[in-house]
Amino acid sequence: MTHNKDSSEKKSISGIIEITRRGVGYVPFSAKTTKGSKSLEDIEIHTEDLAGALNGDEVEVAVSNLFPRPKGFVIRVVARVKEDFVCTLKKEGAVMFALPDDKKFYKPILLKKVPPYAEGEKVLVHLLSFDGKTDPLGSVTEHLGRAGEHRVEMNAIVLEKGFATRFPEVVLKEAREIERTHKKTIQEEARVRTDFRDTPTFTIDPADAKDFDDALSFVALQDGTFEVGVHIADVTHFVRPGMALEEEVVKRGTSVYLVDSTIPMLPFELSAGVCSLKPGEDRLAFSAIFRLNDQGKVLSRRFEKTIIRSHKRFSYEEAQSVLNSGKGHFAAELCTLRHLARILRKGREQKGAIDFGDNEVRFTLDEHGKPISVVRKERLETMQLIEEFMLLANRAVAEHIHELASKVPEKRMVFLYRIHDEPKEDRIEELATFVRAIGYEFGQHKKTPSAKDIAKLLKDIAGKPEEHLIRTATLRSMAKAIYSTKNIGHFGLAFEHYTHFTSPIRRYPDMLAHRILASHLSGAPIERQEFADLEKKCVAASLSEAKAVDAERESIRYKQVEYMGTKIGQMFDAVISGVTDWGLYVEEKGSAAEGLVRISTIGREFYRHDPKKYAIVGERTKTKYTLGDRVRVKLVAADLSARTLDFELGR
Repeated sequence: MTHNKDSSEKKSISGIIEITRRGVGYVPFSAKTTKGSKSLEDIEIHTEDLAGALNGDEVEVAVSNLFPRPKGFVIRVVARVKEDFVCTLKKEGAVMFALPDDKKFYKPILLKKVPPYAEGEKVLVHLLSFDGKTDPLGSVTEHLGRAGEHRVEMNAIVLEKGFATRFPEVVLKEAREIERTHKKTIQEEARVRTDFRDTPTFTIDPADAKDFDDALSFVALQDGTFEVGVHIADVTHFVRPGMALEEEVVKRGTSVYLVDSTIPMLPFELSAGVCSLKPGEDRLAFSAIFRLNDQGKVLSRRFEKTIIRSHKRFSYEEAQSVLNSGKGHFAAELCTLRHLARILRKGREQKGAIDFGDNEVRFTLDEHGKPISVVRKERLETMQLIEEFMLLANRAVAEHIHELASKVPEKRMVFLYRIHDEPKEDRIEELATFVRAIGYEFGQHKKTPSAKDIAKLLKDIAGKPEEHLIRTATLRSMAKAIYSTKNIGHFGLAFEHYTHFTSPIRRYPDMLAHRILASHLSGAPIERQEFADLEKKCVAASLSEAKAVDAERESIRYKQVEYMGTKIGQMFDAVISGVTDWGLYVEEKGSAAEGLVRISTIGREFYRHDPKKYAIVGERTKTKYTLGDRVRVKLVAADLSARTLDFELGR
């Protein structure tokens, strides 16, 4: 495309570019009017006008024309969102090049030096240059292994999202030194901490968990009330500013959970070692201690640095078995905690808290990492029990800091909140239309449904075939929960003040909350000027969390397609999860894997898409396929590299 000489002299627009798999870019665009700023269609930028811009880059763009839609070209790339890409080596004749796993990277990468690896091997490539005029040039920085192998593919997903799979030696050296001196540390700290080692204490976690962030203690007091301790691993006692460990934790931000493994935020010596609240071993904790009556009312709370010893490590299933039978270790304690948790949960629901449920899947893998079965995870009451007490502790810490700040406003104390904004009105209207198309009443009498309306909807669909479909749509209509120094409350939990305090082994924001709370308890609160970069850390942590969630979902998607790929030609029960101009998206019932039924394969007549009714309709027979319909489908193709499945409707 050619441009007028003066087109680049027009006022440029800066923004984050989004690039499709077709290699077409889009940048948000708004124009000034007499009434202010008016949003227009995104600026469309053809591949040849991207100037080497890649998906997510910050770019400067010139608008070449406004009608029939805004179009333009990239003047320059202001900042790359990333420079390292997972690629698969390909060979054409004598030329070896790298094909990015990221399908939005629209050109293969030429290699500065031919690597000593075969075609089909996965590598990490650092982008050296790409200006759009010549092909991108890169160099191989890491060899991952053969494409298609389980561990290679899982590591590739993590690396592609920007997380390291190994720790630098300087970080490991610090971790090993902490491990070596841990016994001495325990002896020294036992003299100055509140001792809970003789208090009945236990952990409840997934059966395959290695890092135990939290433990509960329970004591029935003589006056009929209960003391419940929420004990959290005291990671910040070991990881401190100025250490290589701290620098690495800031960089990672979070642990990453894949289908069968964890890429930890902390080295093994800490995450599964000295910080983990393992049974039978003395551990340092930061504890929130609550006294509650039998009606679940919190009568008092306090926060202390403690030393604890877990007396039992429960899996969720083991603890559930104790609750079901009323027999076993800590049966009385667990039953009382369940009673209190039910009251706490009911109180949240009455205030409008939304339960988005849990529709995760669990894979059984063979010795080579191949999936041999997949089932939807069961949500046990023990999971909800732990959730309630973690929510209680997180909220209590946020409320405590807020109360302190309100008493000394001149100090302008700073804190890290976990916030969740109200959903935008147009997103809720879209959700309402979506839900009504499936046959549910939602928000008919109010312009904008409230949190209680959303909570009621999710309760009404419990156990229905379309439950997952509506839960997913509801989640997508919500704003994303993020970290911020500016508190606006948490819409989904219906909390005015909330933070993350209970998972410092796997989340950096929890470590920051620990430090700020500890500074107040010591009488020397961290003030705003001392934590000037906290908001930047909040933004970085929110981005790391989003990337980690993407990696987890992609690993699940990979295994779903891999699992279904062994079943081509078989019939399945499914539900229609999406309706488009090009066909129906369906979700297979057992594995929750989603695939496409192309419109060209449906029947012997022309089908028209009716977007308002989320349906496609046959022109001649008026046969209609609608969102939420249950259908029988046949799997006809699976593309593991593209993570796609193709189905046809059963005849």
